[in-house]
Amino acid sequence: MSGDDGWRGSVVLVLGSATGGTGGHVASLARGLLASGCRVLVCGPAATDAHYGFSASGVDFAPVEIPADPGPQDSGAIRALRKAVAGRDAEVIHAHGLRAAFVAAIARTGVPLVVTWHNAVLAKGLKGQAGALLERIVARSAALTLGASEDLVQRAVALGAKNARLGPVAAPDLAPPRRSRSAVRAEFRLRGDTPLILSVGRLHPQKHYDLLVDASARWRELTPAPVVAVAGSGPSYMPLAQQASRLHAPFHLLGHRTDVPDLLLGADLAVITSDWEARQLFAQEALHAGVPLITTAVGGLPGLVGDAAVLIPPGDLDALDEAVRRMLADPSLRAEYASRGPRQAATWPTEKDVVDAVRSAYTEVAAVRR
Repeated sequence: MSGDDGWRGSVVLVLGSATGGTGGHVASLARGLLASGCRVLVCGPAATDAHYGFSASGVDFAPVEIPADPGPQDSGAIRALRKAVAGRDAEVIHAHGLRAAFVAAIARTGVPLVVTWHNAVLAKGLKGQAGALLERIVARSAALTLGASEDLVQRAVALGAKNARLGPVAAPDLAPPRRSRSAVRAEFRLRGDTPLILSVGRLHPQKHYDLLVDASARWRELTPAPVVAVAGSGPSYMPLAQQASRLHAPFHLLGHRTDVPDLLLGADLAVITSDWEARQLFAQEALHAGVPLITTAVGGLPGLVGDAAVLIPPGDLDALDEAVRRMLADPSLRAEYASRGPRQAATWPTEKDVVDAVRSAYTEVAAVRR
């Protein structure tokens, strides 16, 4: 148990159907709070317990099936959350993501609600309108709103959040690679100095990987022509595979991978083409590993990477093409950005920093309640 005199109360962490950075953040937070002497209950879909090992790490877990999209099934999630909270002496509920926060807000448990906004609503039309309504309800229901990026904080304030500020999210430690660089490159049958360009993320329109496919088709004219690999799964798999086949692009979809440290060791360049991100996990992994990074200047990415990455406008094929060509043509430039990455990563909050900040926030919220 921690020897400090910080908050050690009872907290309920709520998350939806998360398998990426949001779930990883909650897992890190749950472990850190438990180690600090807090009483922790995590409520979320049963699959998240299997994926992140909450129960296995000693954290209490109650299944609350919160699906990705709102609907009639939310009534069951609300009842399940009420039941889970009623069985504990919870002092704070901390919901992560808008869906989990919406269920926690509608449940009206009487326990102060802290919400961390991890993602923006990018949908248009009726789905976008529904998302905006959900945002407004969540913003006005929370005693404290934490945003993973400044634009999320500004959005929450504009929608009526009473108390909103930037919430630190830790850069997870990158495991050491288990294979050699040559072994990784052999997987892709790369010869000599053929560059490997890597991206990692969910295959979703927000990631704009179709732009990377178009660019990879252009790079066939280079000598040697780089190979592009994207690790991840999602709904855009078939459209991207068909696009790459149609363009004869040297573009590989790797599916879900658990060896990202290995892939980074084999990579010469990392690329992010997203339309929006808060604190993108792959950006952090690439800079930690010292892989030169080119990324779109969206959401929280500019503040995250500082001058340690090349920033390009979103949706700009020519800018992406030019940035990659310039980087591949200049070994000294790649070396410079490779050295900047770890220095920038050293400025990010650690997992302990985040736990300490969150405990301080809980003290603030619990004091207001009293």
